[in-house]
Amino acid sequence: MDSRYFLAGFALYLLIMIGISYLVSRRQQSSEDFLLAGRKVSGGLTFGTTVATMIGTGTSMGAVGFAYTHGWSGMLYGIGGAVGILLTAWWFAPLRQMRFMTMSEELSYYVGANTWVKNGSAVLIFLASLGWLGAHIIGGALYLSWATGIEMFYAKLLIAVAFTFYVMIGGYKAVVWTDSLMAIVLFSGFLLMSYFALEAVGGLSSVWQSVITAQQKGQMKQMELLPAISLSAVVAVGVLATPSFRQRIYSGRSVQSVRRSFVFAGVLYLLFAALPALIGISARMLAPDLANHQFAFTTVAVMTLPAVFAMLVLLAGLSATLSSASSDSIAAVSVLIRDLYQTATGRMPKAESAILYSRIAVMMVSVLALLLALMSNDLIRYITGMIATLMSGIFVIALLGRFWLRLSWQGALAALFGAVVTSVVMLNHPNWLAFWGNPCLPALAVSLSLACIVSLLSQPSAVSRQQGLDSITRQREGLPELSGSAPVEKSSSSPFSRQS
Repeated sequence: MDSRYFLAGFALYLLIMIGISYLVSRRQQSSEDFLLAGRKVSGGLTFGTTVATMIGTGTSMGAVGFAYTHGWSGMLYGIGGAVGILLTAWWFAPLRQMRFMTMSEELSYYVGANTWVKNGSAVLIFLASLGWLGAHIIGGALYLSWATGIEMFYAKLLIAVAFTFYVMIGGYKAVVWTDSLMAIVLFSGFLLMSYFALEAVGGLSSVWQSVITAQQKGQMKQMELLPAISLSAVVAVGVLATPSFRQRIYSGRSVQSVRRSFVFAGVLYLLFAALPALIGISARMLAPDLANHQFAFTTVAVMTLPAVFAMLVLLAGLSATLSSASSDSIAAVSVLIRDLYQTATGRMPKAESAILYSRIAVMMVSVLALLLALMSNDLIRYITGMIATLMSGIFVIALLGRFWLRLSWQGALAALFGAVVTSVVMLNHPNWLAFWGNPCLPALAVSLSLACIVSLLSQPSAVSRQQGLDSITRQREGLPELSGSAPVEKSSSSPFSRQS
């Protein structure tokens, strides 16, 4: 495949994305329009952007590459992701009626709108969004470098510049539209690749026998049970605690539309889980000596598909990483504008300056994520370490806050601190890491234990959840605090509004 045609196709794709961004940005008047698309995202667009993110960098580069070295274990990524999005639909879709703008607002709501929890979680959520954004830059750069021969440094720089442009112009509405369009192309591309890969290697029976033979000869690593469970868990936690998935809830048209979209996306992704594994194993059969297993997806595309289809699939895969990156960019900007800016200045940005500040924040976030991406080229190790360190504690607070009214702000901080420390310790002990597979399960166990113990030893919150919600809402809208609390969008009928 001529790299010049690929670059031309990539340039055309970017022009289309920028055009869409311009068209949808003309009616934006507030930060809520820019960051949440006015909270009017339809169920179809929510489904499209969710599928695009899930079949993005982690699946096309990570899961396929993992299957190249671990066989059918490559399905674990899809299984974990499907479980994560289905649980998110069931547990957290009702948060739409709370009108939260960021996940740190949500977490502080569970503990009486505590400022320490809000600010502490905001920092971790911001770092987690940067971490995901860095992962997508790595994935996109791997595509671009492989297809064109560009050095990884320049490929990462080009990817960062690419998504920054159309996100700065169009905000979240541009993200959901471009995601949905690319989801169709990418899903079709995976189906095409799976069919042609099976044809090239002699059918499913040949694939199955190839895995058995490779494992018997020690050429393919068979995962132990605990690391396999840990991998599925870290992917599920990544979905349950990823800020960009919360953005989809907060921006949805209604609780019902969000839940329905997530369920459809989860079922589709569960059925889809075998395809990355199939492609990865086929890549090993076709090219057993790849220097970098993360190029398994691109190798199969070029070796099995007709030239035109191969270029389209690679462009779709590259665009999927950009779509995923744009979602996490918006999540990071939301925390930066809504939480960290307010903490630093004591106020929200003025309405007339909010969109300008948001666009400047997009640029800042992209630069920081690029710096993170320059530190690593190993996608799966980068993602699993980042999730365990930054997101395990966030998940524990969200889970306990959703179902356990006794959670205290002290317990929430203990959960955050315990998860970070446990994960860092695990990452610095190779033997422990080899046993567990990644730090997720130990980090979750320590975080959950500390949250429960510290909460039971501390005083219950004197602030009801309804009062906390009212305080968060008034603070976000720049209104003075009241001694009492007022209902917000009928949230008093929600199970979230009961007294702590």
